[in-house]
Amino acid sequence: MALAYTSFDELARLAQEAGTTISALVLADQARELETSQEALLARMEADLDVMAAAAEKGLDPGLRSASGLTGGAAARVAGAREQVCPGRFARHLAVALAVSECNAAMGKIVAAPTAGSCGILPGAVLPLLEDGTVTKDQAARALFTGGALGMVIANKASIAGAQGGCQAECGSASAMAAAVLTELWGGTPAQCAHAAAIALKCLLGLVCDPVAGLVEVPCVKRNASGVANALCAAQLALAGVESAIPCDQVIAAMDAVGQAMPCTLKETAKGGLAATKRGAELKKQLQGEQK
Repeated sequence: MALAYTSFDELARLAQEAGTTISALVLADQARELETSQEALLARMEADLDVMAAAAEKGLDPGLRSASGLTGGAAARVAGAREQVCPGRFARHLAVALAVSECNAAMGKIVAAPTAGSCGILPGAVLPLLEDGTVTKDQAARALFTGGALGMVIANKASIAGAQGGCQAECGSASAMAAAVLTELWGGTPAQCAHAAAIALKCLLGLVCDPVAGLVEVPCVKRNASGVANALCAAQLALAGVESAIPCDQVIAAMDAVGQAMPCTLKETAKGGLAATKRGAELKKQLQGEQK
């Protein structure tokens, strides 16, 4: 029977009862539904990982700048200050998340995971683990099916679009997906993956979409860094046995309700939040003048 992708808690329960991972359950289901082999699907996911890695490499170029000039170079600065400011792998997670997002702002090729505005969070979570040999490419590719399944559930039950649900629907969803992926990669149970996703999403509940000058740059790029940091936090909490008091599916429903309650000024219209600040208005006017 095909999976419905309308409940992440149900996917976790089914995987738990089968004594397998969520990713294994989803991979088998997708192979059946798409009438292809699991090996072919894994190869496609590994190709997506290659795109993520190439985007991170491009984004780490210290000379990279977006056409607007608003973003670029932040990832390189974080990577360069890694040992002085934040030793260990955490800074690398931040740098990669920034790099992929800055690559997107500079019109580079990325994987929308689940959207372009939140494209740095999943790579920021996974690529540093590949780089230091913590996980293999096959393990990373498999775990991404868990993240993809959660993204499908959120898209089916709520939204992954900033224009509909605010940035909680983009960076919030991506952070929850990354938390579930990290939890699985670090040996967590399916139930712990669901708790991690719930914790990550509820920590970003209510996050608005307020792009300065209507561009996916400010504050979007930095929110990718905070999104991966949030995912790391949620995964560690879940792996330590901390559970979300509110089940994952109910957190998703709450996100949908919050998104519907948000005024349109806070949903990608660039009419509220940071976009409406004095400096935000100045930047918009400056960019419009340059375009003329």
